[in-house]
Amino acid sequence: MKKVSIGNVVSYHVHTQWSDGADMPLMMVQAAQEAGLLEVGVSDHYTLHPSEYIPWSMDPDRLEDYVKEIKSLEGEYRIPVRLGLEADFFPQTSDSLSERISRYPFDYVIGSVHFAGEFPLDESPRLWEELDEDSRNEVWREYWTLVKHMAECGCFDICGHLDLPKKFGYRATVPMDQEIQSALDALAAAGMTVEINTAGWSKPVGEAYPSLSLLRECKVRNIPILISSDAHVTTRIAWEYSRAFDLARKAGYEGSVRYQGRRRFFTPFN
Repeated sequence: MKKVSIGNVVSYHVHTQWSDGADMPLMMVQAAQEAGLLEVGVSDHYTLHPSEYIPWSMDPDRLEDYVKEIKSLEGEYRIPVRLGLEADFFPQTSDSLSERISRYPFDYVIGSVHFAGEFPLDESPRLWEELDEDSRNEVWREYWTLVKHMAECGCFDICGHLDLPKKFGYRATVPMDQEIQSALDALAAAGMTVEINTAGWSKPVGEAYPSLSLLRECKVRNIPILISSDAHVTTRIAWEYSRAFDLARKAGYEGSVRYQGRRRFFTPFN
């Protein structure tokens, strides 16, 4: 496992066999340790969809079992292991989600928007191809509105893969400035962190989530960041971290954050 070339970084957006990852939690922790990371957190998908079961997410009724397994890894390695979750935001189920999260000692919860209404944002380019231009713009507008509401609900610590709808290269063709500004303002007001998600560099869009311009807008609002790989296999535990570090520097950031017990701590790059 190649060690990261920058210090004081973590890998918190990590998926295992509990959702759509390929490897067991202990294997991801071992990979993070070998990569020389400061900390690692497991954050499998947890999705309370209003109307259907989501196959790439863990069984919603197995959250306690998931927590027990990840907690069992604490203290077994040199690297600290944090208990995380990537939970989807739906306005219809946010109250239930908040209640379920509150039962367990999470270190952090990533909030993500994978659906705009019934439309799955990152499932298939074919679904985007079938939309006309106006419909695509409406999907983008709905996405930013949902990010705003996600921040306002108070359930989450970290915003996952901001600007996800660009994954297949379909961007809004009308100005979204007002919607974007409202979403970023809400993230700042909620005290949330935005991740630099390196997985975007492996997608058709060929760009990290979020874009440099959005990162600069986050910096203006003093929204902190952390670097994440959205790893689904051990070999991606710290994928493109040097590239993400350069992106963070370009946006004006001098450090990232880490979490424990849902409390945030600033850590400078070195």
